[in-house]
Amino acid sequence: MSTMQQIRYGIIGCGSMGREHIENIKALDGAQVVAIADPNAASRSAASALLSDTTRVFDRYQDLLDAELCDAIVIATPNFTHAEVMRQALPTSAHLLIEKPLCTTLADCADLVHQAQGRKGIVWVAQEYRYMPPVAEMIRLAHDGAIGRLHQVAIREHREPFYPKVGDWNRFTANTGGTLVEKCCHYFNLMDLVLRESPVRVFASGAQRVNHLDERYAGPDGKTTPDILDSAYVIVEYASGARAMLDLCMFAENSMDNEHITVVGDEGKLESLIPSLQLRHGRRDDWGKREVWGQPSGTGRGVSVRRVWDTNIRYPGQHFGASYIEHQRFAHAIRSGEPPEIPLEEGLRSVATGLAAHRSIETGQPVLMRDILPAGF
Repeated sequence: MSTMQQIRYGIIGCGSMGREHIENIKALDGAQVVAIADPNAASRSAASALLSDTTRVFDRYQDLLDAELCDAIVIATPNFTHAEVMRQALPTSAHLLIEKPLCTTLADCADLVHQAQGRKGIVWVAQEYRYMPPVAEMIRLAHDGAIGRLHQVAIREHREPFYPKVGDWNRFTANTGGTLVEKCCHYFNLMDLVLRESPVRVFASGAQRVNHLDERYAGPDGKTTPDILDSAYVIVEYASGARAMLDLCMFAENSMDNEHITVVGDEGKLESLIPSLQLRHGRRDDWGKREVWGQPSGTGRGVSVRRVWDTNIRYPGQHFGASYIEHQRFAHAIRSGEPPEIPLEEGLRSVATGLAAHRSIETGQPVLMRDILPAGF
């Protein structure tokens, strides 16, 4: 595909995230959504309202695939359907962008990795947080050695409860894979990206403490009470000795910056805050090497603070421009023939870390990643 040729997109799944993808694609040069599919009439109608009258609309995603209208397909269906939809989409020639989490089970993730081998079209797992402007700049600085050897990553998300979804599918672990898979796999992927390692051990503590306790739905396996946890601490350990931690609370919407990412090296510290888009960077200089110490911590001495934004972002959307940048990169990879920046293997590993955290919560014990990863991963 030449750099000037228009990419024809299909959207499978037209809920809130599917419509977010539509808005991002509309803001791209050389891109057009030519087909959408969703079994829910309200979702189809809401997506159609964003598009031209010439867009093909399907009830069944299989019909969209069979029509062979699309160069690229975005899959934004409920988590528990990802494996089924991907198995139908992989044999096509279309380039695929699959929303996180890749699947809700590691067996399905591993199966998709194997099925995709030798495929000409790229398969990209959406993990947009790495593309948020202050986070992207933080990663660049960390990898450029701005704070020395990296030792710790801490991610805090204090936010509102889960939003309602079509059919309330996200109220049950059987549908989502669990909160630490559904909500947090992109954080585990971000930890691996920053540290440039794969985790070896996970320890977690969490529960359903506040949210959804009085709600009743027609859920899977006859369940009616939501069973998704709303708060957790997760510690992730790496072979080098580096560590990462997630602090999640989903009944803390009265926060100024609900996402706070910290990276600490032996020569300094980086902090990224969302939604203020603030980046803080400080170096230790000769601290720790002197016999006489200077100012204590907490004074802000030597810390630079700046707001980071990318003026090339045409659609900020729900993720501070991150989804737009990810779509730019996805389109570039399609046109240039480059591999995906976030391949299926990364999607699998981020799900594995989330599932390991859930197992740790259930057992009260640390979980070795080698005991949970499928053979060969």
